[in-house]
Amino acid sequence: MLAGDICTRRCQYCDVAFGKPKPLDTEEPEKVARSVETLGLKHVVLTAVNRDDLKDGGANHFAATITKIKSYRPECSIEVLIPDFKAKEESLQILYAAKPNIINHNIETVERLFPTITPQKNYRRSLEVLAHIAKHGFLTKSGLILGLGETEEDVNQCLQDLFDHGVRMLTIGQYLQPGPTHYPVQSFIPPETFQMWKETAYKIGFKTVASGPLVRSSYHADEYFTEDSLNLPKE
Repeated sequence: MLAGDICTRRCQYCDVAFGKPKPLDTEEPEKVARSVETLGLKHVVLTAVNRDDLKDGGANHFAATITKIKSYRPECSIEVLIPDFKAKEESLQILYAAKPNIINHNIETVERLFPTITPQKNYRRSLEVLAHIAKHGFLTKSGLILGLGETEEDVNQCLQDLFDHGVRMLTIGQYLQPGPTHYPVQSFIPPETFQMWKETAYKIGFKTVASGPLVRSSYHADEYFTEDSLNLPKE
């Protein structure tokens, strides 16, 4: 996770601290790249806290880290899990110029629950960002967490919205309440329901789907990237 450990947004499902972030560590891109090289990673997932305090939302920091990793370990594929950057064109273009292999922006929950679960975000803005990523030719990924009070109709609509906005890689997992002050779990989804949503997503047209109680955004990320880029038929 880049750009510190304090987020400028307070989402009800997330355990990352909220507050005023510290200045960026300008040496972090170098440190991360050296770590990737030392560990001999073949695939790395970079994410970050929301940095609404920065004009570019942290896009340059992402780009610098991607560039450094490529210089130290060019054979490593790079996946980024980004905030919405408030849908700023200039921030997204900074990220695109660094050419990560996969760009992920998690939708997290269904449209009806956005005002309660993640009030500083906007469902339609997130879809706009995902569509923008896809239109610029990047493998586009998103994730959904269940157990927050969504209905079957909500989930069906969300999956269709994601697909219609260019998402082709999908993760679906169970929400687990990080602590007593966070939004309470509304339901625990059985494994067979996760399997049903996986089958539904494939029928809609998604190319890779990881769906299960313990699935998270980076779940077997390297394997799913290989599957999508090498083994699946082109549209």
